[in-house]
Parts: sequence; structure tokens; C-alpha cells
Amino acid sequence: MPAPHIKICGLTTAAALEATIAARADYAGLVIFPPSPRHLALKDASALAARAAGRIKLVGLFVDAADSLISDVVTAAKLDVIQLHGKEDPARVAAIRAAFGKPVWKATAVSSADDIVRAERFAGAADLVLFDAKPPKGAAIPGGLGLVFDWTLLAGYKAPLPWGLAGGLSPANVTEAVRATQAPLVDVSSGVESAPGVKDESLITRFCKAARAA
Repeated sequence: MPAPHIKICGLTTAAALEATIAARADYAGLVIFPPSPRHLALKDASALAARAAGRIKLVGLFVDAADSLISDVVTAAKLDVIQLHGKEDPARVAAIRAAFGKPVWKATAVSSADDIVRAERFAGAADLVLFDAKPPKGAAIPGGLGLVFDWTLLAGYKAPLPWGLAGGLSPANVTEAVRATQAPLVDVSSGVESAPGVKDESLITRFCKAARAA
């Protein structure tokens, strides 16, 4: 199988962005969600985007955001992809896709086989579903918590739309994860950090090499 596409999410500094580009990741993720330690203000997202222009595709992550916020960030950061990580239903996902003319990825929380099946309702609405570990009840953020779900749930999965794998990935386990799931895309955030919201450039490099080694 070809090497998976790689997304490094939650970038907040020029150094982390440069490490992501140097490691030949396919996507750089910018989080626009104030409760997250990886949240970027509009001016900071715009500055990183200007640095990234033409060098890597940019994904903006939103959680149950209003159209006005998405519009501001799409314009300021010239996003290539909109990622939705909240409770957006297929109708909302389809509406955002139609409104902004950008590919839309929908993250969906997984703890059982039923969650995999339930994600298929986004076929025709989202361009890609991203399977992530289900956060603990009452968690302040829906992802980036370093939690892993049972990868065997995706073994031999025949998806009705493109998909990716997230949730607790790291340089230490991403090779195993790709071999177990045949994931066409892997997405990491906390697994390449030295502290919440603080990216480690060497871990970014190691993650990308490990993902391609699968």
C-alpha cells in the first residue's frame, strides 16, 4: 500500500511549521478553538499561513463554529481544508462545504464498531471522515488528548468515503497503527509535543519517518 498522507495538527509556531514542512508532511493543522492549548488567534493563524503559502496544505480545525468565524479564518489563513471536530451533523457539514467551496473533513469519535458504522452517514456530505478516540465525559476539548481507540475496529474496513486515523498516535506507535488499519491518512497532535500545545520538532520528524515506514 502507498505511504499514508500525514497531517501534523495544532501548530502554533514558525519553528513547528518549518519542521512539519521539512519532514514532508502533507498537511499542517491550525486549531481555532479557544479552550484548546493549541488555539490560534486570527492574526497568528494568518501569520503562519503566510509562511506556509505554497509549501504545504493548511487545514483549519473548528468545533461547532459559526459561519462568520469560519469565513474569517478561511479568508485570513487561505485554508485548503476545513476540519470540523464538534457535534456537526451531516446537514451542517454539507452546508459548510457548499458555503465555502472547500473540502470538509469531519472528525468522529470512536469507542465501538457502532461508531465506525455511524460515521458512514457523512458520505456525500464530508470529503473525508477522521476517526478519533472518544474523549472522556466532560472533557473540555474533543481531541488532542493522546487517547487511542481499538484499531482492530478498522481492520479490513471498506469505507464509503475517504478516511483518516487520529487519536493517540505518536512516533512510537504510528507504524503499527498504519499496518493494523491500512489508514490512508494519519493525524497527530499531542503525540509530537513535549507539553500540551508545545510541539517538539524532533518528534515531528520521527513521526513522519515512522508513518512512511509502515
